[in-house]
Amino acid sequence: MSDSSKGGSHPSEDQKKAIYEGLSDDQKKKQTYTEWVKDAYNNQYENWMPWIEDKYLAWFGTDNKASYATKDTLDKTKVTGISQVDKLQDGVNHLVGDQVGKEGLLAPVGNMASKEGINRAERGGKDESGSYGGPASNYTDPVVKNAQGAGQGLAGGAQSAGGAVTDGAKGAGSYIGGMFGGGKKE
Repeated sequence: MSDSSKGGSHPSEDQKKAIYEGLSDDQKKKQTYTEWVKDAYNNQYENWMPWIEDKYLAWFGTDNKASYATKDTLDKTKVTGISQVDKLQDGVNHLVGDQVGKEGLLAPVGNMASKEGINRAERGGKDESGSYGGPASNYTDPVVKNAQGAGQGLAGGAQSAGGAVTDGAKGAGSYIGGMFGGGKKE
């Protein structure tokens, strides 16, 4: 009995292998089957988890991600250790967090921060459709991808330049140390 006949919608191991076997030889050379499955899993996780978290908060509370994060962060700022003051601080923290929650005065701001800020951060900057730029994605996505490539190239160049500077400084240090009697004794 296959997974789809049991009511599940995820592909069986045989179906995954068949999909992998259908890939071009170039794609197979880039990734092993295990790497390909891991990437597919991470892709699905990136797509579904923000939605699942949003649904959970909608069904079981009055928080959105912004209000939940606000309360959680403020709860970590207890300063006195005196129970009465901590209780007062808890009340203020929840009051502030509730204002960006579902029924708060700043609910539109909290909803936008949850969707466009927190969810995009969880998805690596992408929206729910996998785009970086939303409606303008035809123009912005290629720019973002080119900038990411340039940033990686720049980081690699800076790393090698930093290594060269460090090596030069080490060489100069050992030369100067040798002048004043330091360095290796033979």
